[in-house]
Amino acid sequence: MLASAGVSASQLYHYFADKQALVRAVIAHQTDHVLDIQAQFPLDSIEGLRVWRDAVVALQDQRGCAGGCVIGSLAGELADSDPLARADLESSFARWEQTIRAGLHAMQARGELRADADPDRMALVVLSALQGGLLLTQVRRETTPIRVALDAAIDHVEARLA
Repeated sequence: MLASAGVSASQLYHYFADKQALVRAVIAHQTDHVLDIQAQFPLDSIEGLRVWRDAVVALQDQRGCAGGCVIGSLAGELADSDPLARADLESSFARWEQTIRAGLHAMQARGELRADADPDRMALVVLSALQGGLLLTQVRRETTPIRVALDAAIDHVEARLA
């Protein structure tokens, strides 16, 4: 790891107390990066959700369906072996879910979503569809899984329009 980064151990430990601190910094950085990209897409309308979906699919096409989700990949590697990293990743996903939830709550506040709709659960559906779709897209090396998963999640939201 040090050689590929082109740094010495002393340089690394100047900035990070230990490997766990470095891992946690990577999680924080990657989460901020993902959420900065996410912020480019207002998710407060069905049209906004569809534009976001199209951008996610286009990105996967551009990447040859390789790589999946960086936060999901970190979770797959660390959640069972590093309790602090798992807690940080849980927080990362909670922040991501909140960005989706905020858009759905805005739709409900404008009267676009039925009063009995549950934006909190719908946000979890959308994030879960995204993560599962990205993983299957990565494994299959084609975008059908992410398209189908996000379409189903958006259809779930659309079915609750007022």
